[in-house]
Amino acid sequence: MNEQLKNLSPGSGGDKTYLQMDSFIQVLAHALDMVEIMLLGASTNHGKRIASLCAAMGRRLGIDEDRLSGLVSCAMLHDNALTESESVMPGWTQGRDTSGLAAHSEIGQKNIEAIPFKCDTGGFIRYHHEYANGQGPFGLSEGYCPLEAELIAAADMVDVQNHLQRLAPEDLPALRDSITADNHRRFTARAAGAMLDILDEAMLVSLRDENIDETSRRSIPRWQMDMENTALIPIAGFVARIIDYKSAFTMLHTTQIANRAWVMAEHYGYDLTEKIGLYLAASLHDLGKLAIPSAILEKPGKLDAEEFEIIKQHVSNSRSFLSTLPDFESITNWATDHHEKLDGSGYPLGKAADALDFNSRLIACIDIYQAVCEARPYHDARSHEDTMPILRDMASRGFIDTGIVGDVDAVMEKYSMQDVPSPI
Repeated sequence: MNEQLKNLSPGSGGDKTYLQMDSFIQVLAHALDMVEIMLLGASTNHGKRIASLCAAMGRRLGIDEDRLSGLVSCAMLHDNALTESESVMPGWTQGRDTSGLAAHSEIGQKNIEAIPFKCDTGGFIRYHHEYANGQGPFGLSEGYCPLEAELIAAADMVDVQNHLQRLAPEDLPALRDSITADNHRRFTARAAGAMLDILDEAMLVSLRDENIDETSRRSIPRWQMDMENTALIPIAGFVARIIDYKSAFTMLHTTQIANRAWVMAEHYGYDLTEKIGLYLAASLHDLGKLAIPSAILEKPGKLDAEEFEIIKQHVSNSRSFLSTLPDFESITNWATDHHEKLDGSGYPLGKAADALDFNSRLIACIDIYQAVCEARPYHDARSHEDTMPILRDMASRGFIDTGIVGDVDAVMEKYSMQDVPSPI
C-alpha cells in the first residue's frame, strides 16, 4: 500500500483505511447547496437544514439508527439531481413544473442507489415533492409514501417558504399555525405532528448559518466504508456525474478522468485501496466547479482576465470542501493539485516539483490529456496521436512529469477517439 494512504481515517485497524461516509455526505450537501443557490436562488445551507430537521423529527418518531442514517443522508442529498435534470429538461427549475419536479426526483432517487445505506431508502427522494392531498408530481396522497419521504417533503417545504436560517423567533407562532392549517393538505398528519413537536426557538437558533454545521454534524449517525470496498466506485461515479452535468461542455470530463486514472493505476500495479483512492480523487477533482457560475463554465470563447481568475477559484473551492473530511489530506492533494506545475508556475498554491507527489502529477497529466482530446466549443475532439504532442511539449518545458507522459502515451493509445469504460 502507498505510504500516503496509511492512517486515512481515525479508528482504522491494522492496515485498513476508511472513508468517513457521514462527513463525505456533508461535503456533497455543501457543494449541492452552491448549485441550488445559483439555479434556484435557494438559501444558504438548505440541505443541511433539511437534514437537521429530519433528524430531529425522525428521532421524535422513534426511527432506528440505521433508518435515521438513511433518512438524514437522503435529506442532505435530496436535490442531488438538480444539474442532471436541468440538462435533461432545460429551464424547468425556473418554472418548477410538475414534470420537471418528477424528473428531478426520479433521477435523484436513482443516483443514491449507488450508496449502500444500511436500510432500504426506496422512495425517500423520489417522493419528496408529494403533497398529502395528492397534488404532488406523482399524485400520491397521504399514506402512500414512506414516512421518510413525508419528513423530507415537510422540512423542504417549510424551509423553502420560510427561510428558517433568518426567521425571527416572534414569527414562529405564525409558522406553527400555518403548519397546523396545512395538515392533510401539504403535510401528512405524522409529518406535521413531528414538525410541530420539534420546531421551537432552540431548534430555530440551531438552524442559523453560524450554527448549522455543528447541528448537522450531530444529526447524522457516524458510519464509514472500507477503502477496499468496491461500492465506493459507483459512489465516486455519482459525484462525477453531478459535477459533469454542471456544464453541457464537459458532460463526460470528470467521469473520463476517473476512468483513465483507474486504468493508469492498474498499469502501475496499485493495490485495490490505492486504486479506489485515486479513482475517488479523480472523481472529486472538479468538485469546486459546482460553485462557479455556469455562464463562465459554458463560455464558448476565451475567458477574459477576470473570468479566468473566477474559474481558477474552483480548485480552492474543492480544497475547501474536502478539507473538512477527517484524515483525507493525501486524496485531497491528489484531487486539488491538478493545475499545479512542476516549475511552480501553476495554481492555486504555486507548488513545485518537490511538493507534488506521484499521484498528484498523474491526475494533472490525465486532466490535461482529457481536456485536450475531448470535444470543446473551441476545438473538435482529438485523436491520441494529435493529443500527445501537446503533453510532450508541456513536459519539455518543465510543466508536467515526462515519465508519466510517456506512460500515458503507452496506455491510452488504444482508447483513441473513444471513451474509457468504467471499472464496473
